[in-house]
Amino acid sequence: MLKISKSKLGGLFDAIAAKQTLYIPADREDGEAEYKKYESGMALTKKLNTVRSAKDFFFPQTENLAEFRLDGKNIEVIDVRKESEDFVVFGVRACDARSFTILDKVFLAEPVDSFYKNRRDHGTIVTMACTKPAETCFCKTFGIDPTVPEGDAACFDDGESIFFLANNEKGQAFIDSIASMLEEGDATKLCDVQEKARAIMEKLPLANLKTDNFGGDKLNEYFNSEKWADLSEACLGCGTCTFVCPTCQCYDIRDFDTGHGIKRFRCWDSCMYSDFTKMAHGNPRLTQLERFRQRFMHKLVYFPANNNGEFGCVGCGRCLSKCPISMNIVKVMKALEVK
Repeated sequence: MLKISKSKLGGLFDAIAAKQTLYIPADREDGEAEYKKYESGMALTKKLNTVRSAKDFFFPQTENLAEFRLDGKNIEVIDVRKESEDFVVFGVRACDARSFTILDKVFLAEPVDSFYKNRRDHGTIVTMACTKPAETCFCKTFGIDPTVPEGDAACFDDGESIFFLANNEKGQAFIDSIASMLEEGDATKLCDVQEKARAIMEKLPLANLKTDNFGGDKLNEYFNSEKWADLSEACLGCGTCTFVCPTCQCYDIRDFDTGHGIKRFRCWDSCMYSDFTKMAHGNPRLTQLERFRQRFMHKLVYFPANNNGEFGCVGCGRCLSKCPISMNIVKVMKALEVK
């Protein structure tokens, strides 16, 4: 495997950024980490994960879809789509990397979302294997090995060097583009690092969380459960869980009158909101219980029912750490589990 000393990582980032736009997870002033456009001297965060996922690069929170120019009774439709520039997202964790397979099933299914596909075609995802999973992590529940991340190319940290491994042709092209800065390395030590990380995973509080009792064939049992009332009682409907989630894909489309035309844009939406899917006759889910139930039924029942058993969660743990009332998918799974 090819590697680079961690002391030379800044130079590597400079070389990548000289050829295409580079984003890395970096520290914020408040101590959290987020993806930022790389500038020379910027350091890679030591945090396990970012506040928001790398989903933003392919499915941004807001984006213009079209414009309409009005001239009397004439309407000109303006296509605002532009070819995306090539870019690299470095340091994506295994949970977030798996989220793209879920988003792909939504946005790349017919009819293909050309906005999303454009960014997927031009973006290169370089993942980073986990060495010290957090107590809120439960990616293993969904068959993810954080020590062997997916993505176009994967990186592995043995404490002294970063090793690179291509997972597909795009990943190989990325490694080839920086090969002059890399050297052959003995990856023997990586096995010990991976085993230590897996040992940590086995001792985490959520290590034994299973999905065996969930799936598409459990619709009636869970939909009609009396437990939703207690589970949803304290929910604020704030939408925090959906906005930090790497797999949530709901959006709203709206028109904005600029005074000389119309801009049509889409923005993230949340099934936790009272006006979600609101139509002329009103809202099909009138209570917070119904909206709360929709979110978790989608993750644990509806999505696997329509996608060969794949769940709509990757166990990143963001909803565990960010929910203001400490309600999350883990508590729902444990409370609802059909024995």
